[in-house]
Amino acid sequence: MARRFTPKVVTANDLREGHVVYLAPDGAWVCHHAKAELIEDEAIADLRLLTALGQSDRVVGPYLADARPGPNGPEPVHFREVFRATGPSEAVKGLRHV
Repeated sequence: MARRFTPKVVTANDLREGHVVYLAPDGAWVCHHAKAELIEDEAIADLRLLTALGQSDRVVGPYLADARPGPNGPEPVHFREVFRATGPSEAVKGLRHV
């Protein structure tokens, strides 16, 4: 049985600066996760990823990352993406030490 598609954003690293970037609805690369395009259709997600893969002069390592709608735009779902979106200092603030 096929898995249900979950919302995604396209993310990569800026080729020159190395910063984490996200593909916005207008096709621009932005630095803030909340400004990324939240893609809810698998076919569109595949097309956006292909577009990103074709921009090897601007970004490296593009991939689709799980996201969810938030009050200010897309929010990361997994810890890795929270870490990438906020940086190490902010990401670990929410962790509890056991």
